[in-house]
Amino acid sequence: MRFMVIMYPGPQAETGVLPDEKALAEMGKFNEEMVKAGVLLSGEGLKPSSQGVRIRFPSGGGGKPQVSDGPFTESKEIIGGFWMIQVKSKEEAVEWMKRCPASNGEMIELRPVFETEDFAPSDPSGELRAAEHRLRDQVATKK
Repeated sequence: MRFMVIMYPGPQAETGVLPDEKALAEMGKFNEEMVKAGVLLSGEGLKPSSQGVRIRFPSGGGGKPQVSDGPFTESKEIIGGFWMIQVKSKEEAVEWMKRCPASNGEMIELRPVFETEDFAPSDPSGELRAAEHRLRDQVATKK
């Protein structure tokens, strides 16, 4: 099972102040443990929302998308980083993330990722899933 792990760091992340050397070393060690275990697929930290943009699409399909520059005021919605992990179960994902060196009220959310097989009911012929597999293979060869 693949999971996207979303880090909600709290308002301190919006200051643009980088973590200190100790915090970076602890996170690096945690990431290294996941790599050695074959769990970590990818992961990145994100810059403050003041450097971001949101694009909101109108409901009903009409109208133009609305673009809003950061910063975004709802700090509970601010994502500070993410990991993509592959594990055998939700319980294993939770156990890994409980070891994360987070602090200061930070929160982590784990969300299972759809696999192409999950779309079988909407793709009885399998053509769309096969096309998706080809795209994923192309992306993987570019890494």
